[in-house]
Amino acid sequence: MTQTLDETARGVYIISATPFTDTGELDLESADSLVEFYLEKGVTGMTILGMMGEAPKLAPDESVTFLEHMLNRVNGRVPVVVGVSSPGLDNMARLCNAAMDAGAGGVMIAPSGGLTTEDKLYGYYAQVFEKLGPDIPVCYQDFPMTTGVNISTQLFNRLVADFPQLVMLKHEDWPGLNKLTAVRKMETDNGTRRVSILTGNGGLFLPMELERGADGAMTGFAYPEMLVSVVDLHNDGERQRANDVFDAYLPLVRHEQQLGAGLAIRKEILRRRGAITCAATRAPGPRLSPADHDDISFLTARLEQRIKELGDGS
Repeated sequence: MTQTLDETARGVYIISATPFTDTGELDLESADSLVEFYLEKGVTGMTILGMMGEAPKLAPDESVTFLEHMLNRVNGRVPVVVGVSSPGLDNMARLCNAAMDAGAGGVMIAPSGGLTTEDKLYGYYAQVFEKLGPDIPVCYQDFPMTTGVNISTQLFNRLVADFPQLVMLKHEDWPGLNKLTAVRKMETDNGTRRVSILTGNGGLFLPMELERGADGAMTGFAYPEMLVSVVDLHNDGERQRANDVFDAYLPLVRHEQQLGAGLAIRKEILRRRGAITCAATRAPGPRLSPADHDDISFLTARLEQRIKELGDGS
């Protein structure tokens, strides 16, 4: 049964990796084990074909194959968001329709490059919403470090007011805490419809983002149980405990955030944890050196010790 994305979404929507074999083909057996790994760690939902899911490296037919396989494996147990960003609206619509037909709960769309003014950005999303229609829930991916497109809080809230199908903000501007606060304040002050806000950036700022009004995380850290624990503890009012858990994992969170190498590090940790068989990224992509592997071994060993000291059983 499809779980539709809406403004009430909370928790951890894990950004899924896309597993490949050593020779670069989709590894659908690992996709199955990855789904079960994420669900076992307690995620609320999943997001597939995101930027860290190497979506731009997939051919159109591969994207459809992967999303159909993943949605079939999830089988309605949690809502699934599918990244459908594309320079062409027709291609976006085809992938979006394939995702929704397969049981996705909604889609995530980042702005196309070159939208250098607020009028251009508004016009772009007006065209997107017209093309997709009013019945497909949309998450706005705000990741200017990658897209080069910035959106103000005023324009985002204008989009929310004008387009009911916009139900979520994936917030990963950097620095972005004050922007998050401003979005929430405008909801309160102006009566703008409240949407779900889930945050990215590998979880690097998660505790503070929750304090500022985020509803959870949408990111792909290789220890999703940390994200789940921090969000749950925050929701239970255990602010100090949430930060203690987060601090134990922080060196590894930071290590995963290295530009260029972060995806390879994440996939190697997922491989070591038994979630996928092969840690390969699709070419051209980062490759780890022997020293990089040593770093991962050192950090994960320290993490295991910190978890024992903390008494966290996750």
